[in-house]
Amino acid sequence: MSLIRSVLLAASQNHWLREQAPHYKFVRRNVSRFMPGENAQDAFAAVQQLAAQNIGAVLTALGENVTDRKEAAAETDHYCQVLREITSRNLNAEISVKLTHLGLDLDNSLCYANLETLIAQSPPGKTVWIDMEQSAYVDRTLAMYTRARRAKANVGVCIQAYLRRTESDLRSLLPLGGAIRLVKGAYNEPAEVAFPKKSEVDENYFQLAKMLLGQDARFEGIRAAIATHDRTLIQRITNFANANQFPKEKLEFQMLYGIQRAEQQRLAQEGYRSIVLIAYGTHWFPWYMRRLAERPANVLFLLRNLFAS
Repeated sequence: MSLIRSVLLAASQNHWLREQAPHYKFVRRNVSRFMPGENAQDAFAAVQQLAAQNIGAVLTALGENVTDRKEAAAETDHYCQVLREITSRNLNAEISVKLTHLGLDLDNSLCYANLETLIAQSPPGKTVWIDMEQSAYVDRTLAMYTRARRAKANVGVCIQAYLRRTESDLRSLLPLGGAIRLVKGAYNEPAEVAFPKKSEVDENYFQLAKMLLGQDARFEGIRAAIATHDRTLIQRITNFANANQFPKEKLEFQMLYGIQRAEQQRLAQEGYRSIVLIAYGTHWFPWYMRRLAERPANVLFLLRNLFAS
């Protein structure tokens, strides 16, 4: 793990920075590259703009680790309203939630009840995605997903390629069918838990992607979402898919708002499923630091804005 990445991930967990950084204009200006705004209406406008380019969306309200049952209930109510808006506006969008945002740190039963509410509110044919958080939450997250998947069809889960355990987790998940989003991972984890080198993460990502697009996954009806901005990996994966007669219109790529926009458009124009994850909300600092850590080159963009201030 590079020094820059380590510093950025440490910053994401710093309470003082979380409170102070949003007050600086150059920070807010840089964040606007990666999110359309702080409220849901900003996100809906971005969904409609993307739809004009034949690009779908996944919406996520920023926040995690709620410590109050009322707060967890309020977040659930917010997502229910978002789902109603998606239905009433006929938007090409789904939602993605963190279980700690729904009360996982408070009570498993409370969290599952809130998740169940969202799944029940989701429009037909739309997936409720469950984000993956730090490695300490993986077992509980997968248990919650497994329970929900056995009860309802319209639920998906995120897995992280940088974790050493993920290949085993994926083999256990495939028989459930459902939707699986593959990301690299963006938390600060020890080397015994996560691959420390980018080259190792990239290779593991490719191997996991091949599993998601392989015959066993196809037989189980897996919806595989390849979530990466790495154009080299995207090319390797499309080459593999083509060589194995994986239908282009079912090969789905998910990227973050504001990153690799030209690549998002290219994939959509070439007939792949191109999806953009749109984050919004006021609790953006930890998320933003993790986005910079995923791609430290973005720090240069931050510095340009700093000296332009």
